[in-house]
Amino acid sequence: MADITAAMVKELRDSTGAGMMDAKKALVENNGDMEASVDWLRQKGLSKAAKKSGRTAAEGLVAVAKSGTSAVVLEINAETDFLSRNTEFQTFVRKAAELALTKASTIEELAAADYGDGKTVQETLTNLIATIGENMSLRRMQKLTVKTGVVSTYIHNATAENLGKIGVLVALESGADTAKLDMLGKQIAMHIAATSPAFLSSASVDPAVLERERNVIRETAREQGKADDIIEKMLDGRVRKFLEEVVLLEQTFIMDGETKVSKVVENAAKEHSSSVELVGYVRYQLGEGIEKEETDFAAEVAKAANG
Repeated sequence: MADITAAMVKELRDSTGAGMMDAKKALVENNGDMEASVDWLRQKGLSKAAKKSGRTAAEGLVAVAKSGTSAVVLEINAETDFLSRNTEFQTFVRKAAELALTKASTIEELAAADYGDGKTVQETLTNLIATIGENMSLRRMQKLTVKTGVVSTYIHNATAENLGKIGVLVALESGADTAKLDMLGKQIAMHIAATSPAFLSSASVDPAVLERERNVIRETAREQGKADDIIEKMLDGRVRKFLEEVVLLEQTFIMDGETKVSKVVENAAKEHSSSVELVGYVRYQLGEGIEKEETDFAAEVAKAANG
């Protein structure tokens, strides 16, 4: 049997909202397997969260930059939210995003890229850390490019131009007027910022994810006392509902509350008399998946007072 630690119990509680004893029992029942424990709690109706999601705990800025038929989104982390309003930090993040667009394909390449004054991006960041006195790090970047069409950008909760807490890219392949296409792309990007889809299309859903969801539905229904033949009949409908929640093209467009995103794209193609294909998207939320160390401020003060 796996050794169930307090940290494991806390992680499961944070991701599901379950009680401490329920979280511990789930881990014991599933030999410490975190994903299986999440599913077990869902099946028992003890999880308050439909799915495990990353915790937003780091600070800093998400930036977007675009040129021609390419765009990039970049995340640079810092220790405090205060730094996101520092103009020197903002200038660095904005220039780093522009360099990511033209000089790099990976975060490692960006770190090694020439920033100016004989220094790389990473060396410039190191100097900034020494100047400001706060730790910072290049976290991640992703670039999208289309042959013909646009890659639209959107920043939610903007701190300054092209800088904020959520950055979205939407790639549309089309021969339609780029200005009108970009308007559509920005609307879809706003939708993505709000709904955070996990997949572009039903075809792109990982079969393992789909099978896992089927198993959760089955076991939840069994816990509710439903017969196996009834469960199998309801599976397709429940899976379809799941896809409508996590697949971008299957989601209901937030701009009108009734049309599927796939239909919105189809209607745009008819309106512009040109094929329009949503070929990709990226959504970065600041600090996503990074767990920030929790500190007891009162304890820190007491410790400092006692030397």
